[in-house]
Amino acid sequence: MTRVKRGIVTKKRHKRILKQASGFWGQRNNIFKRAKETLLRAWAFAFKSRKLVKRDMRALFITRIKAGAAQHDISYSVFMHGLKKNNIDLNRKMLSQLAIFEPAAFSKLASIVKQSPS
Repeated sequence: MTRVKRGIVTKKRHKRILKQASGFWGQRNNIFKRAKETLLRAWAFAFKSRKLVKRDMRALFITRIKAGAAQHDISYSVFMHGLKKNNIDLNRKMLSQLAIFEPAAFSKLASIVKQSPS
């Protein structure tokens, strides 16, 4: 049986990892073992942060809707409940966009919520 040398595959794998680690500080960008453990940690933080961004954006949308509803003397919870009762299915992102960029449309939504019985 012929001998298989795997240096080429290892070299390619190491180069790929080290290329991703370029810009890291000290040994973390040129020593394979340090680069790999740093990258694993960086990928874990990146995964977690992608989830946290969604959470932060939802909180921002709610704050914007709350501010818009307060201008019409409605609380956030009453506003959202009124929209649901009137079968107005707008997500929080779109409602926050309306509150900022289309105050006239948002005020119409607020008037609809105010007119509906509790």
